[in-house]
Amino acid sequence: SSGSESSTCGCPHVERLRRAARRGPVTTYRLGRSTMLRKLLGKDLDAPTASEELAVVRLAAAHRKLVIEGGRVNTKSEAGFNACALFLENLDSAAKAMRLDAAPRSYRIAFTINYRALFPDEARTYRVDVLEASVEQYAVIWVNGDKFEFTAEAMRRAEALQKAWSELGVLLDRWNGTEQPRAGSPTAAAQAGRPSRSELRNALIALDCTWASFEHKYIAELIEIEEKARRLVVQAIEHERCLLLLEARHGTDPQKLQALPEYHEELKKLVACIAHLNSVANFRRKGRDDLRVEVYFDAVATLRRCDGAEQSGDSKDLLVAARMLAHDVVDSFAAMREYLREVERCLERVDPHLCNNVGLVARLVDWEESWEVGTRYVQHESLLGAICDIVAELRIAQRLAPSLAQMCEDCDVELFLVLPRIIWLRFLAKPAKHSALLKTILPHRFTAAQEGGSGLAIDSGLREFLEKFEAAEHSISIAQSHVRCHGTEAKRAAWELLVKRVVSGSGSKEDPFSSLSADARAAAEELMHDLERWSIELQRHCPEDWNQCSAILVQCLTGTGQKVKPGQFKV
Repeated sequence: SSGSESSTCGCPHVERLRRAARRGPVTTYRLGRSTMLRKLLGKDLDAPTASEELAVVRLAAAHRKLVIEGGRVNTKSEAGFNACALFLENLDSAAKAMRLDAAPRSYRIAFTINYRALFPDEARTYRVDVLEASVEQYAVIWVNGDKFEFTAEAMRRAEALQKAWSELGVLLDRWNGTEQPRAGSPTAAAQAGRPSRSELRNALIALDCTWASFEHKYIAELIEIEEKARRLVVQAIEHERCLLLLEARHGTDPQKLQALPEYHEELKKLVACIAHLNSVANFRRKGRDDLRVEVYFDAVATLRRCDGAEQSGDSKDLLVAARMLAHDVVDSFAAMREYLREVERCLERVDPHLCNNVGLVARLVDWEESWEVGTRYVQHESLLGAICDIVAELRIAQRLAPSLAQMCEDCDVELFLVLPRIIWLRFLAKPAKHSALLKTILPHRFTAAQEGGSGLAIDSGLREFLEKFEAAEHSISIAQSHVRCHGTEAKRAAWELLVKRVVSGSGSKEDPFSSLSADARAAAEELMHDLERWSIELQRHCPEDWNQCSAILVQCLTGTGQKVKPGQFKV
C-alpha cells in the first residue's frame, strides 16, 4: 500500500494536471458560450455547467490514457498505475465539481490504525489498489503458507463495482466520441452524442456507492485475514507472558523452574510456537520447525556442568567450546523472548506476511542457527567432547606455533587450510574420541560395527591412513634422541612436532623436521603428503557440515560467539 501511495504522487500526471489547469480559462469560455447557445435554442437543458464540463473533459481525457489490456485496466506497470491514479484523482474532482455527496464511509472508524492512515476521514479517497482488487477478484489468498478466502459477498460487491466502472467508461467514451452506437439498438439515440448531466451524475453516484460498498467489505475482510495471519506471533506472546508470570512467582533459577510441570509445559509450547514462526518467516535460512525444547534443557545442563567443572579446577580451555555453544542456545532464546515482549506493544506494525518483518527474521535466523548447532553438538556428548578437545588442542597449538594465533586473529584464509589438518591429527592420535565427529562429516568412511567388536569401524583407506600415522609417530619418537621421554610423553612430543609442521607448511623457512633422521623424516613427509589429500576430502565431501564445524572452531578460538546485542528495536 505504501508503494501505491508514493507512485500515485509521481511527476508525470501532476504535470498533466497543471497543463490542463493552464488551458482552463480558454476552454471554460468556449464551452460556456456553446452551453448558453444550446440553452437559448431550447436544446439540451440537462447540460452540465461550464465548471462541470471542464471537470468532465479532464476526466474523459484521463480515461483515454488508461492502459487497457484484455479488456481490463492495467495497473501493474508503472505507466498503467500512474494513468489509473490520475483518472481516480479526476474522478474525485468531477464528483466535487458536480457537487455530489460522497457515499457514507463511517465504517472506516472501525479500521485498524494502519488502514486509518490510508483512509483518515470519510472523503472518497479512491485508491488504485482497491480498484485493482475489484478487477482481479482473487477469492483466495495465501499468507504464511495458510489459505484464506474472501466471502462470496465480497466478490459480489467487486462485480458490482466493475459494472459501475464499465458503465461510466461507456459514458466517457461517448463524451470522447469513441463509442459507436449499435444499429437498431433501442438506446442508439441515447448513445449518440455526449451524455447528459443527469447520466454523468447518476453514473458517478453509482460508482461511488459501489466503490464504498466494496471498500468496506474488502478492507474489513482483509483486516480479519491479517489478524489471523498474526495469530502465530500472538500465540507466542501469550506463552511468553505465562512464563513471565511463573518466573515472577517462583524466581528465575532455571533448575528450579524446569522442575515445575506448568513452567516446563509453557516453555515447550513457546518453543513450538517459535519453531512454527521460523518455518513460515525465516527465509534467510532453512526455516526448520523440528527444533525442540530439549535443546534448551541440555544447554542449561551443560552450563551447569561447566560451572561445576571450573569450580573443581578443570582446565578452562576444555570448557570453552561447551560453554560457548550452550550460551548461544540460551542467549538466542532469551533474545527471541525479548522480541516478543517488545512487539506486544506494537502488534499493529507487524506485517501479516511475517517474512517481511526485519526484526523478527533476524531473531529467528539467530535462533535457528544456534539451536541447530546445539541440536547437533550440545545434545550429543561424544561430539561435544570432540569439539572441546580440538579447541583445547588448538589453543595449545597457538602457543607452539604463534603464527596460528595470528591466523585466528586475522581470520586468514590459511587458517582454513590448517584446521582440517589439525582435526585429522587429533583423530589419528585419539581415534576413539574423535570418530563420532569425523563420522558426521565423512560417514562413508565409517562402516557398521560388528556385533561384539571392539575395534574402530572404519574402511580400509582410513585404516591405512591411521597405520601410516602410527608408524610415523613411532619413527619420530625414537628419532628424537635429545628428547628424554617415553610412552605418552614421547607421543605428545611427536604430535607437537607434527602440529608445528602442519601450521608452518612445506615452504616454511623453519623446518620442524630438520632434527629427524632420514628415515623418520621420510615417514613424516609421506604422512604430510597423505594428510593434504584427506584434508581436502574432509572439506569437500559435505561442505555444509564442514562449514558448520569449522565455523564453531573459529568462533571458539576468536571469541566471536559472544552475541552482539541488537540496537534499536525493529519489528
